Amino acid sequence: MNLRFTKMHGLGNDFVVIDAIGQRVSLTAEQVRFIADRHFGVGCDQLLLVERPQTTSAAFRYRIFNADGGEVEQCGNGARCFARFVRDKGLTDDDRITVETLAGPITLQIGADGQITVDMGEPVRDPTEIPFTAAEQRALYPLELDGATLDIAVVSMGNPHAVLRVDDSDSAPVGSLGPAIENHPRFPQRANVGFMQIVDDHDIRLRVWERGAGETLACGTGACAAVVAGIVNGWLDRRVTVALPGGELVVSWDGPGTSVMMTGPAVTVFEGEMNL
Repeated sequence: MNLRFTKMHGLGNDFVVIDAIGQRVSLTAEQVRFIADRHFGVGCDQLLLVERPQTTSAAFRYRIFNADGGEVEQCGNGARCFARFVRDKGLTDDDRITVETLAGPITLQIGADGQITVDMGEPVRDPTEIPFTAAEQRALYPLELDGATLDIAVVSMGNPHAVLRVDDSDSAPVGSLGPAIENHPRFPQRANVGFMQIVDDHDIRLRVWERGAGETLACGTGACAAVVAGIVNGWLDRRVTVALPGGELVVSWDGPGTSVMMTGPAVTVFEGEMNL
Protein backbone atom coordinates (compact mmCIF):
# COMPACT_ATOMS: atom_id res chain seq x y z
CA MET A 1 0.00 0.00 0.00
CA ASN A 2 1.47 3.32 -1.15
CA LEU A 3 0.40 6.31 0.94
CA ARG A 4 1.05 9.99 0.37
CA PHE A 5 1.57 11.90 3.60
CA THR A 6 2.53 15.30 4.96
CA LYS A 7 4.82 15.87 7.95
CA MET A 8 3.63 18.81 10.07
CA HIS A 9 4.11 20.23 13.54
CA GLY A 10 2.46 22.58 16.00
CA LEU A 11 5.14 24.02 18.30
CA GLY A 12 7.26 20.90 17.80
CA ASN A 13 4.42 18.48 18.55
CA ASP A 14 4.80 16.60 15.26
CA PHE A 15 2.38 14.70 13.09
CA VAL A 16 2.10 12.53 10.02
CA VAL A 17 -1.08 13.72 8.28
CA ILE A 18 -2.74 11.44 5.74
CA ASP A 19 -5.56 12.31 3.34
CA ALA A 20 -7.99 9.40 3.56
CA ILE A 21 -10.43 11.08 1.17
CA GLY A 22 -8.28 11.14 -1.97
CA GLN A 23 -6.68 7.74 -1.36
CA ARG A 24 -7.67 4.44 0.20
CA VAL A 25 -6.30 4.14 3.74
CA SER A 26 -6.55 1.16 6.11
CA LEU A 27 -4.00 1.09 8.91
CA THR A 28 -3.43 -1.42 11.69
CA ALA A 29 -2.06 -0.42 15.09
CA GLU A 30 1.21 -2.09 14.13
CA GLN A 31 1.48 0.03 10.98
CA VAL A 32 0.77 3.20 12.96
CA ARG A 33 3.57 2.28 15.38
CA PHE A 34 5.92 1.69 12.44
CA ILE A 35 5.11 5.05 10.83
CA ALA A 36 5.57 6.84 14.18
CA ASP A 37 8.93 5.17 14.88
CA ARG A 38 11.68 7.80 14.60
CA HIS A 39 14.34 5.27 13.59
CA PHE A 40 12.56 2.98 11.14
CA GLY A 41 9.52 5.01 10.07
CA VAL A 42 8.70 8.65 9.36
CA GLY A 43 8.58 9.60 13.04
CA CYS A 44 5.81 11.50 14.83
CA ASP A 45 4.00 12.00 18.12
CA GLN A 46 0.63 11.32 16.48
CA LEU A 47 -0.75 10.21 13.14
CA LEU A 48 -3.76 12.17 11.85
CA LEU A 49 -6.32 10.96 9.32
CA VAL A 50 -8.50 13.30 7.24
CA GLU A 51 -11.75 11.49 6.41
CA ARG A 52 -15.17 12.30 5.02
CA PRO A 53 -17.67 13.30 7.74
CA GLN A 54 -20.28 10.92 9.04
CA THR A 55 -22.80 13.73 9.56
CA THR A 56 -23.96 16.67 7.43
CA SER A 57 -23.06 19.21 10.13
CA ALA A 58 -19.28 18.79 9.67
CA ALA A 59 -16.91 19.22 6.74
CA PHE A 60 -14.48 16.45 7.74
CA ARG A 61 -13.85 13.68 10.22
CA TYR A 62 -10.62 14.08 12.22
CA ARG A 63 -9.03 10.91 13.64
CA ILE A 64 -5.96 10.79 15.89
CA PHE A 65 -3.63 7.88 16.62
CA ASN A 66 -0.89 8.05 19.24
CA ALA A 67 2.59 6.71 18.60
CA ASP A 68 1.67 3.50 20.44
CA GLY A 69 -0.99 2.77 17.80
CA GLY A 70 -4.01 3.58 19.95
CA GLU A 71 -6.76 5.87 18.68
CA VAL A 72 -7.53 8.80 20.97
CA GLU A 73 -10.28 11.36 21.26
CA GLN A 74 -8.65 14.74 20.75
CA CYS A 75 -5.42 16.61 19.95
CA GLY A 76 -5.35 20.40 19.95
CA ASN A 77 -2.03 20.94 18.17
CA GLY A 78 -3.09 18.34 15.64
CA ALA A 79 -6.36 20.20 15.08
CA ARG A 80 -4.46 23.30 13.98
CA CYS A 81 -2.34 21.20 11.61
CA PHE A 82 -5.54 19.55 10.34
CA ALA A 83 -6.95 22.98 9.45
CA ARG A 84 -3.75 24.03 7.67
CA PHE A 85 -3.63 20.71 5.79
CA VAL A 86 -7.18 20.77 4.39
CA ARG A 87 -6.74 24.38 3.25
CA ASP A 88 -3.31 23.84 1.68
CA LYS A 89 -4.51 20.69 -0.09
CA GLY A 90 -7.54 22.46 -1.54
CA LEU A 91 -9.99 20.22 0.31
CA THR A 92 -11.86 23.34 1.46
CA ASP A 93 -11.80 27.11 0.85
CA ASP A 94 -13.44 27.94 4.17
CA ASP A 95 -11.71 29.87 6.93
CA ARG A 96 -14.06 28.38 9.51
CA ILE A 97 -14.21 24.59 9.51
CA THR A 98 -16.25 22.21 11.66
CA VAL A 99 -14.82 18.70 12.06
CA GLU A 100 -15.94 15.55 13.82
CA THR A 101 -13.76 13.92 16.48
CA LEU A 102 -14.29 11.00 18.83
CA ALA A 103 -14.87 13.63 21.52
CA GLY A 104 -17.50 15.47 19.46
CA PRO A 105 -17.44 18.34 16.95
CA ILE A 106 -14.87 21.14 17.13
CA THR A 107 -14.52 24.32 15.08
CA LEU A 108 -11.28 25.57 13.52
CA GLN A 109 -10.74 29.21 12.50
CA ILE A 110 -7.88 30.16 10.16
CA GLY A 111 -6.73 33.74 10.73
CA ALA A 112 -5.30 36.14 8.16
CA ASP A 113 -2.01 36.11 10.11
CA GLY A 114 -1.69 32.33 9.69
CA GLN A 115 -2.53 31.64 13.32
CA ILE A 116 -5.28 29.09 13.86
CA THR A 117 -7.86 29.27 16.63
CA VAL A 118 -9.57 26.10 17.77
CA ASP A 119 -12.88 26.14 19.60
CA MET A 120 -12.12 23.19 21.89
CA GLY A 121 -15.61 23.06 23.37
CA GLU A 122 -16.51 23.11 27.04
CA PRO A 123 -14.12 21.46 29.47
CA VAL A 124 -15.46 18.49 31.41
CA ARG A 125 -14.86 18.40 35.16
CA ASP A 126 -17.36 15.75 36.26
CA PRO A 127 -15.07 12.86 37.29
CA THR A 128 -17.46 10.20 35.97
CA GLU A 129 -17.23 11.71 32.47
CA ILE A 130 -13.45 12.24 32.40
CA PRO A 131 -13.23 9.35 33.55
CA PHE A 132 -11.61 9.57 36.98
CA THR A 133 -12.52 7.66 40.12
CA ALA A 134 -13.73 10.11 42.76
CA ALA A 135 -16.72 10.41 45.09
CA GLU A 136 -17.46 14.02 44.10
CA GLN A 137 -16.29 16.82 41.83
CA ARG A 138 -13.55 19.00 43.33
CA ALA A 139 -11.09 21.66 42.18
CA LEU A 140 -8.20 19.51 43.45
CA TYR A 141 -8.03 15.82 44.30
CA PRO A 142 -5.52 14.05 46.53
CA LEU A 143 -3.77 11.28 44.59
CA GLU A 144 -1.85 8.60 46.46
CA LEU A 145 1.32 7.55 44.67
CA ASP A 146 4.20 5.52 46.10
CA GLY A 147 3.41 6.54 49.66
CA ALA A 148 3.11 10.25 48.85
CA THR A 149 0.00 12.38 48.28
CA LEU A 150 -0.17 14.73 45.29
CA ASP A 151 -2.83 17.41 44.75
CA ILE A 152 -3.99 17.26 41.13
CA ALA A 153 -6.67 18.96 39.08
CA VAL A 154 -8.52 16.68 36.66
CA VAL A 155 -10.06 17.97 33.42
CA SER A 156 -11.17 16.44 30.14
CA MET A 157 -10.70 18.38 26.91
CA GLY A 158 -12.10 15.44 25.00
CA ASN A 159 -9.27 13.40 26.54
CA PRO A 160 -8.39 12.99 30.24
CA HIS A 161 -5.80 15.28 31.85
CA ALA A 162 -4.23 15.45 35.27
CA VAL A 163 -2.66 18.83 36.08
CA LEU A 164 -0.02 19.14 38.78
CA ARG A 165 1.18 22.57 39.94
CA VAL A 166 4.97 22.72 40.33
CA ASP A 167 7.41 25.41 41.45
CA ASP A 168 9.74 24.92 38.47
CA SER A 169 8.66 23.14 35.29
CA ASP A 170 12.27 22.71 34.15
CA SER A 171 13.14 20.51 37.13
CA ALA A 172 9.76 18.76 37.40
CA PRO A 173 10.06 14.93 37.40
CA VAL A 174 8.10 14.53 34.17
CA GLY A 175 9.86 11.33 33.15
CA SER A 176 9.03 9.50 36.38
CA LEU A 177 5.77 11.04 37.64
CA GLY A 178 4.30 11.35 34.14
CA PRO A 179 3.95 7.62 33.40
CA ALA A 180 3.09 6.85 37.05
CA ILE A 181 0.11 9.24 36.97
CA GLU A 182 -0.80 8.28 33.39
CA ASN A 183 -1.29 4.67 34.46
CA HIS A 184 -2.75 5.30 37.92
CA PRO A 185 -5.76 3.02 38.56
CA ARG A 186 -8.00 6.02 39.25
CA PHE A 187 -7.72 6.85 35.51
CA PRO A 188 -9.40 3.84 33.85
CA GLN A 189 -8.55 5.17 30.37
CA ARG A 190 -5.13 6.49 31.45
CA ALA A 191 -4.36 10.21 31.43
CA ASN A 192 -2.21 12.96 29.99
CA VAL A 193 -0.22 14.69 32.72
CA GLY A 194 0.61 18.41 32.82
CA PHE A 195 3.29 19.96 35.03
CA MET A 196 2.32 23.63 35.39
CA GLN A 197 4.47 26.46 36.74
CA ILE A 198 2.53 29.70 37.29
CA VAL A 199 4.57 32.79 36.42
CA ASP A 200 1.74 35.27 37.01
CA ASP A 201 -2.03 35.29 36.47
CA HIS A 202 -1.60 35.64 32.67
CA ASP A 203 1.43 33.41 32.05
CA ILE A 204 2.33 29.81 32.79
CA ARG A 205 5.07 27.39 31.82
CA LEU A 206 4.01 23.83 31.05
CA ARG A 207 5.45 20.43 30.27
CA VAL A 208 3.16 17.54 29.32
CA TRP A 209 3.55 13.79 29.46
CA GLU A 210 1.13 12.56 26.81
CA ARG A 211 -0.75 9.30 27.12
CA GLY A 212 0.72 6.81 24.65
CA ALA A 213 3.40 9.21 23.38
CA GLY A 214 5.56 10.32 26.34
CA GLU A 215 6.73 13.89 26.83
CA THR A 216 6.13 16.08 23.78
CA LEU A 217 7.32 19.58 22.92
CA ALA A 218 3.75 20.87 23.08
CA CYS A 219 0.26 19.62 23.87
CA GLY A 220 -2.73 21.74 22.91
CA THR A 221 -5.33 19.93 24.99
CA GLY A 222 -2.82 19.89 27.87
CA ALA A 223 -2.45 23.66 27.62
CA CYS A 224 -6.24 24.06 27.69
CA ALA A 225 -6.62 21.71 30.65
CA ALA A 226 -3.91 23.53 32.60
CA VAL A 227 -5.53 26.93 32.04
CA VAL A 228 -8.96 25.60 33.05
CA ALA A 229 -7.44 24.09 36.20
CA GLY A 230 -5.71 27.36 37.00
CA ILE A 231 -8.87 29.41 36.55
CA VAL A 232 -11.01 27.02 38.61
CA ASN A 233 -8.50 27.20 41.46
CA GLY A 234 -8.25 31.01 41.29
CA TRP A 235 -4.62 31.02 40.15
CA LEU A 236 -5.12 32.43 36.64
CA ASP A 237 -7.07 35.06 34.76
CA ARG A 238 -9.29 34.27 31.77
CA ARG A 239 -6.66 34.72 29.02
CA VAL A 240 -3.30 33.03 29.46
CA THR A 241 -0.12 32.63 27.45
CA VAL A 242 1.15 29.08 27.81
CA ALA A 243 4.90 28.63 27.28
CA LEU A 244 5.68 25.06 26.26
CA PRO A 245 9.11 23.67 25.29
CA GLY A 246 8.18 24.05 21.61
CA GLY A 247 6.70 27.56 21.78
CA GLU A 248 3.68 29.53 22.96
CA LEU A 249 -0.08 29.11 22.78
CA VAL A 250 -2.76 31.55 23.88
CA VAL A 251 -5.68 29.96 25.74
CA SER A 252 -8.81 31.73 26.97
CA TRP A 253 -11.85 30.54 28.92
CA ASP A 254 -14.73 32.58 30.32
CA GLY A 255 -15.82 29.94 32.80
CA PRO A 256 -18.50 27.22 33.06
CA GLY A 257 -20.87 27.00 30.11
CA THR A 258 -18.35 28.45 27.64
CA SER A 259 -15.82 26.96 25.24
CA VAL A 260 -12.07 26.98 25.67
CA MET A 261 -10.36 28.85 22.80
CA MET A 262 -6.79 28.00 21.79
CA THR A 263 -4.67 29.96 19.29
CA GLY A 264 -1.32 29.01 17.81
CA PRO A 265 0.63 28.12 14.65
CA ALA A 266 0.71 25.08 12.35
CA VAL A 267 3.66 24.35 10.07
CA THR A 268 4.20 21.99 7.13
CA VAL A 269 7.65 20.37 7.17
CA PHE A 270 7.71 18.12 4.09
CA GLU A 271 5.65 15.89 1.79
CA GLY A 272 6.40 12.24 1.15
CA GLU A 273 5.18 8.81 0.08
CA MET A 274 5.55 5.56 1.98
CA ASN A 275 5.10 1.94 0.98
CA LEU A 276 3.55 -0.23 3.69
